[in-house]
Amino acid sequence: MKTQERVRHEFAPVYDKNSRVLVLGTFPSVKSREQHFYYGHPQNRFWRVMAGLTDETVPETIEEKKILLLKHGIAIWDVIESCDITGSSDSSIRNVVPARLEQVLEHCRIREIYANGGTAKKLYEKYQKEACGREIVGLPSTSPANAAFRLEHLLERWEVMKQYLL
Repeated sequence: MKTQERVRHEFAPVYDKNSRVLVLGTFPSVKSREQHFYYGHPQNRFWRVMAGLTDETVPETIEEKKILLLKHGIAIWDVIESCDITGSSDSSIRNVVPARLEQVLEHCRIREIYANGGTAKKLYEKYQKEACGREIVGLPSTSPANAAFRLEHLLERWEVMKQYLL
């Protein structure tokens, strides 16, 4: 049985002055922490969704992923700076220290904030909504744990972002 461990987020948000939307996950999975970048699990559909929304090919390398995001005005980060977690299980998250979203929000013109999944939305609303003074739009998780949503259904729901993309 896996035990809870105290883990810190160890890689920076991706954004630049042209970022118009901010996509927030909860906290990096074990695979993402191993790769030191977002959505590293091969079954996570995040990069396929981003490619579909932007009519780009699915990026492979970290550099290609950053280029795709910044080219289209997409910033990504996570709601949590550090927490106690068992493996990659969002439901096991305890003792949250929220990320300081001002780092992104004060340096770009974010038009809309989106949550990648219900847990990210709940955690944002609990820890950051008041300080940020901004609403968040919940989208279905791209995680492989969200097997109820096939890729085409994810793309349909995530299309609300397209109005803000560059």
